[in-house]
Amino acid sequence: MPKMKTKSSCKKRFKMTAGGKVKTAQAGKRHGMIKRTNKFIRNARGTSTLCPADAKIIKSMMPYSR
Repeated sequence: MPKMKTKSSCKKRFKMTAGGKVKTAQAGKRHGMIKRTNKFIRNARGTSTLCPADAKIIKSMMPYSR
C-alpha cells in the first residue's frame, strides 16, 4: 500500500497533544488589534484545543500524528 499524505495546511497549523487532542493557536490575533479589547488580547494568548467535532476532521487529514 502507498503511504497516505498529510495535508500541508494542517501540519503547519496544528499539533497533537499526548492525550490525542488537537492543539492550535488562538484565533483572531493576526491584525486589527486596535479594535480588540485588552481583555480579548490577554485571553487569546497561547494555544487552545479544538472541540471534538473539529478535531475529528483534522485528525483525518493528519494520519501519522496520533
